Amino acid sequence: MSSSLDGRTVVVIGRGSGLAHAVTLAARAHGADVVVAGRDQEALGNAYDDERITAEHVDVTDDDSIAALARRLGRVDHVVSTASARARGRLGELDREALRRSFDTKVIGPVMVAKHFAPHIAEGGSFVLFSGVAAFKPAIGYLGVAITNGAVDFLARSLALELGPIRVNAISPGVIDTGIWDSMGEEGKNAYFTGLRTRNPARRIGTPEDIADAVVFAMTNPFLTGVTLRVDGGEPLT
Repeated sequence: MSSSLDGRTVVVIGRGSGLAHAVTLAARAHGADVVVAGRDQEALGNAYDDERITAEHVDVTDDDSIAALARRLGRVDHVVSTASARARGRLGELDREALRRSFDTKVIGPVMVAKHFAPHIAEGGSFVLFSGVAAFKPAIGYLGVAITNGAVDFLARSLALELGPIRVNAISPGVIDTGIWDSMGEEGKNAYFTGLRTRNPARRIGTPEDIADAVVFAMTNPFLTGVTLRVDGGEPLT
């Protein structure tokens, strides 16, 4: 397949499932060599059966780990950070450590990733960060998630300005049908999805592939930077 990711190296930071898995497969489908990186290198390696997908270890809360990965990989084209640690709950349920972990993983971690990887980004390369719909539609019980995602949006814009011509964009997913909702049980999940599906303008729930397509667009559009792509079915409008 001929595309602007042919022969490029894409680094996807996160788990071997959900959105990170979909992004990895989409990048490969567009011709990229993909390095998947996360805390559990063995699990990441077992998640794929493709010689052009290699697994590496990184902990985005550890600067030495990030710097070591950047040195090992050398020149790369695009870096996608999907790592997150959600601080859910009402105000009275939140604790400082959960908020710190959320910011450390999704905001400070990508700052350090950009710091250590920017010198290795090839011409035409980019960073893609992950925000989320809670930044645009506050809801009770999602205070920690909302302020973390809001910080990611500002981070993408700030990095785009400082690192140009390296491009930096963010993806803001809405409710996506990944395993994260399975904890609600089948009945609870179906009821939740049905409610959202009847309210949002798209009249459907998002898929990991919807998000992966947006990431590929962010990586391959050479005139897109400092933007948050809101792939949320119009949920904040309701």
